[in-house]
Amino acid sequence: MSKRKLYIVDDDEAVRDSLQILAESYDYAPEVFESGTAFLGVAEQLGSGCVLLDVRMPDIDGLEIQARLAKTNPGLAVIIITGHGDVPMAVKAMRAGAFDFIEKPFTDDALMESLQRAWAQHRDAAESREQNSDSEILERIEALTPRERDVLDQLIIGRPNKIIAYELGISPRTVEVHRARVMDKMKAKSLSHLVRMALSAGLQLNEE
Repeated sequence: MSKRKLYIVDDDEAVRDSLQILAESYDYAPEVFESGTAFLGVAEQLGSGCVLLDVRMPDIDGLEIQARLAKTNPGLAVIIITGHGDVPMAVKAMRAGAFDFIEKPFTDDALMESLQRAWAQHRDAAESREQNSDSEILERIEALTPRERDVLDQLIIGRPNKIIAYELGISPRTVEVHRARVMDKMKAKSLSHLVRMALSAGLQLNEE
């Protein structure tokens, strides 16, 4: 079994060294970069994995690196490492898609727990992408009955079962049955997963 790839981007040599040693002790395969420029120079060719990204570096800051990663290698899961004064910047990074931010000084346990969760989410997302191409999702939608499609349309705009029942003129229990069939046919693990698939396939969230 191959080790999990971890890319460490920090201009502080001592921090890079300590993070590399810590990662190796948890059976990750770390690769270190002393600057954002060095990392971005190879980012497009990197395999899947997670990135520990310092938010403040002299050549290019973490937000700009993250923005470029979104274009060149969006499959990488990003954890921002930040100082106390950089928290607003880290929050902005999370809104742009970063998985988490870890505030300095951090404990080994806190960092590795965040990394473990990021890796698990990254793995699940990769599996979901492999299993759920847009064409496959459309095929699943086409396999729904007209009533199941009605329920799907209501679900992806966030309506609860009782409201769906009222809108479609059926009982809440009937909605539950159709909802279960929709989830099963769409191979959705959760409602949020169902919505993501619907959006990926081009369905519009029309509340009218």
